[in-house]
Amino acid sequence: MEQFQIVVSEIQSVRQQMASLNAQIIELKATSDAVSNQPEDLALHQQLGGVLIEVADRKSLVEVLDNDVKTLSEHLTRLQSRETDLMNSYEELKKVLEGSN
Repeated sequence: MEQFQIVVSEIQSVRQQMASLNAQIIELKATSDAVSNQPEDLALHQQLGGVLIEVADRKSLVEVLDNDVKTLSEHLTRLQSRETDLMNSYEELKKVLEGSN
């Protein structure tokens, strides 16, 4: 029973992490799109710490954002795999517990 509760807790944790990563990925993609669609004649600023700085190299900024999306997406894929493994463990433990009743 204790193992079952641990697996349930881990599933909840992984799902929270996945939701957080999904939100970050969506935000980064929207930011990248906004930067790409910002007219060249309008200034673009980026927050760095507590300071806003004007961005001179938009292409580099888009590349950084896209790389961040790629990294987070890879992490999300690993979490999805972990969730699948945990769900399999959950189902197996559930069967064992149901069989012992």
